[in-house]
Amino acid sequence: MFVLLSIFMTLPPLLLLNADAPNAMAFGESAAIVFAMGLAGILASYGKSRDLKPRYMFVLTVFSWLVISLVSAMPFYLSDSGISVTDAIFESTSGITTTGATVLVGLDFMDQDLLLWRSILQWIGGIGIIGMFVAVLPFLRVGGMRLFATESSEWTDKALPRMKTLSRGLLLVYVVFSVVAVLVYWVSGMSLFDAFNHGLTSIATGGYSTSDLSMGKFDSDLILLEATLFMAIGGMPFFLFVREMHGQRGVLWRDQQVRLFVSILLLVPLALTLYRWGVSEDFDFISGYISVLFNVTSVVTTSGYASEDYSAWGSLSFVLFFFLMFIGGCSGSTSGGMKIFRFQLSLIVLKEQLMRLLHPRAVLTRNFNGRPVSDEIITSMIAYTFIFLLCLLAITLALAALHLDFVTSLSGALSSLTNVGPGLGAIIGPAGNFASLPDAAKWILCAGMLLGRLEILSVVVVLSPGFWRS
Repeated sequence: MFVLLSIFMTLPPLLLLNADAPNAMAFGESAAIVFAMGLAGILASYGKSRDLKPRYMFVLTVFSWLVISLVSAMPFYLSDSGISVTDAIFESTSGITTTGATVLVGLDFMDQDLLLWRSILQWIGGIGIIGMFVAVLPFLRVGGMRLFATESSEWTDKALPRMKTLSRGLLLVYVVFSVVAVLVYWVSGMSLFDAFNHGLTSIATGGYSTSDLSMGKFDSDLILLEATLFMAIGGMPFFLFVREMHGQRGVLWRDQQVRLFVSILLLVPLALTLYRWGVSEDFDFISGYISVLFNVTSVVTTSGYASEDYSAWGSLSFVLFFFLMFIGGCSGSTSGGMKIFRFQLSLIVLKEQLMRLLHPRAVLTRNFNGRPVSDEIITSMIAYTFIFLLCLLAITLALAALHLDFVTSLSGALSSLTNVGPGLGAIIGPAGNFASLPDAAKWILCAGMLLGRLEILSVVVVLSPGFWRS
């Protein structure tokens, strides 16, 4: 991973041909250091067994994301922009976890190599997240992800015999969607540089932009619709795209997650648009709907883009966007959040409980996507939900202890745990950023971003004393 990361670090000055890469030396030094770390690890482990047991997989998963977040900050810190250690690590952590929260201001005039590195980090994080959700978390039985292990292994055994084939398929789909996004943005009027950056961060549902105005910079309904489509694609299970690619037609739409996900993205914006249309006399319905659709999709998929300050749309919009921050995309996507399938499992459990109250002797079965749902999966899902709410409470209290207001503390904690990016309110809302927060708050939010990205339970397991004793 270090060797690959060092190669990616050389891309900003190479792609810009040093013309707009004043920090080429910083990237070169960072790449050399990270490559040396990777080479040292390879030499130290040469010839040794690589049989990874679950215990080692927990450690590898947690510490790889942590260490990569730290070393990815080097180009920011070593640049000539005067970025502090705290801000550099916050920016890299937000990037690699595809959160999209930023402490940098004046993006319109920032060095292009640094802007490009932010987008590359989110693109790397996006494919890393897909691999983690498809291959690692189900194996570790984290947060109900075991529900997807059987599905993945079954079609892999029949259609794609080896995990390497699955990995290549996921990478191919991810790259193709990214290239298409870049080309579409470019044809629609963005400069090649803007198109490249937004193409990478749209599919990764990361939300880093090249402007302080985010997508509002382009003032184009067409670009907003295109971004909405690419964010929605990024919020869907990528292994289902691979299955479609290998001839299993219609499998994407038959998935219960995808159907509910698309329904939310269509119905919620329509309802909010009708509300805004009813309370405003000069509301342009078509442009208004496109704006609402874009911003709702951005929050639900945890992308973090914004075309305008949706927190200023009224009390209903403010409260609605707060709850939308919980949802997230589908499992196996680049999105953060609690994920669609957990809400669906909760509804299944609720329905089962109601049926047991009405018919105590009834024999009931739980099914999701036509497959039985075991008690282990339900227990894991409930444990995840509880620890999520507990972490939300703890981070909110920690931020409030730093004298941040209630809205900033709560929405900041939620946006970090769900990897949404912007919070709510005047400070960290879609029209603001995290630059003015104290350093202690930024470190707390970095921890929240990593917790949310790693599904919380995997981190809790590694931090528990029993993990190291047993």
